[in-house]
Amino acid sequence: MRRMLTAALALMLSFSAFASTPWAQWQQVGRATLTWGPFEVYHSSLLTPGGKYEAQKWPQALVIDYLRSIDREELTKATEEQWQKLGIDSEAQKNGWLEAVEKTWPDVSNGSQIVFLATEKGGQFYSRAPNSVMTAPVGETFSPAFRDAFLAIWLSPATQYPDLRSKLIGASASD
Repeated sequence: MRRMLTAALALMLSFSAFASTPWAQWQQVGRATLTWGPFEVYHSSLLTPGGKYEAQKWPQALVIDYLRSIDREELTKATEEQWQKLGIDSEAQKNGWLEAVEKTWPDVSNGSQIVFLATEKGGQFYSRAPNSVMTAPVGETFSPAFRDAFLAIWLSPATQYPDLRSKLIGASASD
């Protein structure tokens, strides 16, 4: 009986932690899957309170559900490469963003989730381990300049993945 009560209490606390995430009740703007050759790497979703994407309108949440194991060094390297392609790597280096994200991000595996919550004041990463309902903030709160640079990887018109961007922002074929 005691085990059942303990399990029920843990489950209730887990659900309350999930429900307390700011984006839990937001609407999905769009969803996309990043593939690398024949492999699916992650599913991503963009969420907003009203379910519409407007550039530079906050809040937004970029949710990434990983389908493969990737260590934090590889995630950081991929971020650096995307910032180089967008021409913002010198700003990232000057501000120490790569070191900060490498310290912040966990290694991920199939079922891990990283959420970037973007607000007027900047951005915050959240993480959920595989087979968990607990989503918790990780690392520091980042500046608005970091927020914009990080989201540019997916949402900039100059992104390396324009099809992924179109799906995330809910663009129609005529956009």
